Amino acid sequence: MSKLKKIVRKAVFPVAGLGTRFLPATKASPKEMLPIVDKPLIQYAAEEAVAAGIEQLIFVTSGSKRAIEDHFDKNPELEDQLERLGKYDLLALTKNVVPSGVSCIYVRQPEALGLGHAVLCAKPVVGDEPFAVILADDLIDGKETPCLSQMVDIYEKQQCSVIAVEEVARSETNKYGIISPEALYEGLSRIASIVEKPSPEKAPSNLAVVGRYILNPRIFHHLENTKRGAGGEIQLTDGIAALLNEEQALAYQFQGIRYDCGSKLGYLMATVEYALQHPNLREAFKDYLTKAARIHLG
Repeated sequence: MSKLKKIVRKAVFPVAGLGTRFLPATKASPKEMLPIVDKPLIQYAAEEAVAAGIEQLIFVTSGSKRAIEDHFDKNPELEDQLERLGKYDLLALTKNVVPSGVSCIYVRQPEALGLGHAVLCAKPVVGDEPFAVILADDLIDGKETPCLSQMVDIYEKQQCSVIAVEEVARSETNKYGIISPEALYEGLSRIASIVEKPSPEKAPSNLAVVGRYILNPRIFHHLENTKRGAGGEIQLTDGIAALLNEEQALAYQFQGIRYDCGSKLGYLMATVEYALQHPNLREAFKDYLTKAARIHLG
């Protein structure tokens, strides 16, 4: 009898970070609520998950992240007002922040002990199922096929952990988890090893882990036994390194463009690019950029 294939139904969103690089904007509002044109970063991440077939959105939060819960909750007062004013297009947008059939669950991370610890906090909700991890800071424009959908397709065929990677400059390897790849075919590699933030001279490659993962639940066992690593935190990278001793994990060079919205420059780049794609804004915004370029660039 063939083994029943597992499917990915749950996604974990670690959103407990302080967002210090965007102070004072993030003093009272989570960095994940920073808008790209007219939607917050966390909504782009949630929409990517839903498009990939995710049914349960699990947010690992802290005490200062109530705005995220409010965003995904219903707002009867706002909905009633929009209906009275006949603003049905805005009403539909408000009601469809979380589509029917998709649930949101919130788990508190009691201490800021790193990404690995944040993922571990989701264990009671995830249980014994494969699950996705999405970092909202990494906004990925997958064009026709969202990044997580691409990865779910690979998971369903391979039934092992899949981690998104992209090439970075060798000088920047100390900012990322870096893999040592064993190529399978174009865009997909078996991960021979993985190390957190190696110096350029010690990095095994220039393939950097970015904010999309599909992980088998065995990762929780290794995170429970992972000691604090780089930065004094429990690193997800270290848990994955231990997982590699037991089972295969794959690195996938996704199709699309990643914007590092954890940095101010990446955030501004994403804002410009998404504004240029916006159906109601792109032409007027393109005209503005053309005029601004003449003024500022000569």
